[in-house]
Amino acid sequence: MSETLRRSYTKEFKLEALKLLETSGKSQVQIERELGIGNGNLGRWRKELAEQGEVAFPGKGHQTPEQAELHRLRKENEILKQERDILKKAIAIFTERKR
Repeated sequence: MSETLRRSYTKEFKLEALKLLETSGKSQVQIERELGIGNGNLGRWRKELAEQGEVAFPGKGHQTPEQAELHRLRKENEILKQERDILKKAIAIFTERKR
């Protein structure tokens, strides 16, 4: 099997590439080729910037407030499930001893 490496680009790089697309008069494909980025990336980045504005391109480890809340809730849910399972086991142990 061959492993493909995914390149990651900084927020600044993406914004500069989009600025270049707007101001250079060159085609999207030509700029992608010159910058060595994959086909369609500029279009995806432009769409993401239009939809998300300032919070677009958060980078690794950076999350939007919604993503951070979702992560917190999932973690809390997992803890609650573990606590529930512990209580179920304790009830089973105590009811077994009464017999």
